[in-house]
Amino acid sequence: MEFQGFSPKTLPFLQAIKENNNKEWFEAHKSEYEQLILNPSRAFVVEMGEHLQALEPSINAEPKINQSLYRIYRDTRRMGANKAPIKHRIGIIFWQGRGKRMQSSAFYLHFSPEELMVAVGVRWFEKPMLDAFREYIKDETKRVELDGVLKSIKAKEKGYTHLEKGYKRYPKGFSAELPSADLSLYKGMATFKVLDPHLIEDGQKLIDTLYEIYEDMLPLQQIMYEVSLRVKED
Repeated sequence: MEFQGFSPKTLPFLQAIKENNNKEWFEAHKSEYEQLILNPSRAFVVEMGEHLQALEPSINAEPKINQSLYRIYRDTRRMGANKAPIKHRIGIIFWQGRGKRMQSSAFYLHFSPEELMVAVGVRWFEKPMLDAFREYIKDETKRVELDGVLKSIKAKEKGYTHLEKGYKRYPKGFSAELPSADLSLYKGMATFKVLDPHLIEDGQKLIDTLYEIYEDMLPLQQIMYEVSLRVKED
């Protein structure tokens, strides 16, 4: 199935999920979910994946649920989780290497009636990834290089930004006197841009726009992939 873009009916359907967020309503409209979201998402993963593998051959592009695609049902059992059972924001991920998809550097996007968000990196660090990241940036040369990559991406003046710092105190081995020491205060490391969600309706323009953004952000992807290779699992 060739990717032609998402239907103009897709965003209104996601708005309808937001307004009728219960399993009974969703089950009655499951065929629309498959037609408007699931099937074109699969086609998108195949086509976008081919483009991304030209940038990084070890990128994973698997058009399956719990791979590049996410479940539409939210896990509401977790403490503090959003209790709305159906997601009205659709995420798609292309992760690099053999690690966990959410703890590997990745090309990511999500779309909803409010926004299309495009990102590269790792949104939040679980402990093994956090340890690997901090070990990586203990090397001053690597730390300064990463800081330079973030500044270079932002300096392109294309609306790129990155995550805010998550910690207030420097971890062991870091202090304010060290060059680029603020990098040790991050809970994740990713850069992103927010776009008009209606872009998803033009397949070729979406692919071309994303490729340009991901290419701009590639230096961060490559650094975070190097970090992920240092992860030591228990």
